[in-house]
Amino acid sequence: MRPGLQTRRRRPEARGGSLRTGRSIAGASAPLECRHDLDANVSILSSRLRGGVVTPVRILVHGASGRMGQALLRLARARSDLEVVAAVAGSAPRQRVVDGVPHFAASELGGVPTFDVAVDFSLPDGLRPVLAVCERRGAAFVSGTTGLSDDQCEALDTAATRIPLVWASNFSLGVAVLQDLVRRAAGLLPGWDCDIVESHHTRKVDAPSGTALTLGEAAAEQGAHPRYASLRAGDIVGEHLVQFTTRGERIELIHRAGDRDIFAAGALHVAQRLAGRAPRRYQVADLLAATEAPLP
Repeated sequence: MRPGLQTRRRRPEARGGSLRTGRSIAGASAPLECRHDLDANVSILSSRLRGGVVTPVRILVHGASGRMGQALLRLARARSDLEVVAAVAGSAPRQRVVDGVPHFAASELGGVPTFDVAVDFSLPDGLRPVLAVCERRGAAFVSGTTGLSDDQCEALDTAATRIPLVWASNFSLGVAVLQDLVRRAAGLLPGWDCDIVESHHTRKVDAPSGTALTLGEAAAEQGAHPRYASLRAGDIVGEHLVQFTTRGERIELIHRAGDRDIFAAGALHVAQRLAGRAPRRYQVADLLAATEAPLP
C-alpha cells in the first residue's frame, strides 16, 4: 500500500456526531431539477424591496476570524448583490470597523444590526447562539460548521420549521452536482461495486472526509455499499473520486478543487438565494440556479 493511503469500509449512516442529510434532491432516474415557482419568486423579490428599491442581501458572517470567514468577507466585498452588515468572531475585535464592516465578539451577538442571512463557519460550540439569533429575528441560516453532536443536528431540524436553513459539509457547487450524479448512478447500477477515494493536504486529520461520507450517503440511499480510501499528500485542496465497477467496465465521477475560495463563493451563492424563502431544510443543489431576475 502506498504511504499515506488509508482504506476502510464504513457505513455512512453510522456516523456518530455528524449531521444527518436531508431528503434526496432527485430520484435515481430523474434529472437535477431547479424549481421555478412564480409565487415563491415574487415573495423572495418582495422581501428584498425596501423603499421601492431592490437592495443587496444583508449578511452576517459568523466565524469571521477563521480562514473561511476571511474568505467570505473578501469575496462578499466584490459582489453588488450582497452587503456584509456584521462580522462576528469568538473574541473581542481589536478593531471595531474593518473595510466598512462592524466587528463583534460572539458575546455581543444580540446587538448585531438587522441581517437577512447568517453564514456560519465557526466551531460546534458557537452554533446554538447564532442559530437562536436567526430564529428570533426570522433570518435565514447557512452553515458549514462540522463536528456537530446529535443534539445540535436536532436543533437544526427544529429551526428549519421556523426559518430557511442550509447545512452542508461542502459548499462547492460542483460537489452538489456530483452528489446528485452519484445518487442517480447508484440507482441505475444495482450490484456494481462503489468505491470513493478522497485526497487532501497533509494537514487534514479526519478520514474519510465529510464530503466523501456525504457522497457515500447519496450512493447508499440507492442501495450501494460504498467503500472508502483516503490519501494525504502535499497541498491538495480536495479531490473526490466515486467509482462504480462491474465485470468488464467502470464509471468514474470526479471533482477536483483547485482553490479554497470555491467553498466560500458557494456559501455566498447559497446565502443570496436563500434569503426570503419559506422555512424548511434546503440542500445546496436546491439553490444552484437563480429563480428570479438577477440583482443589479
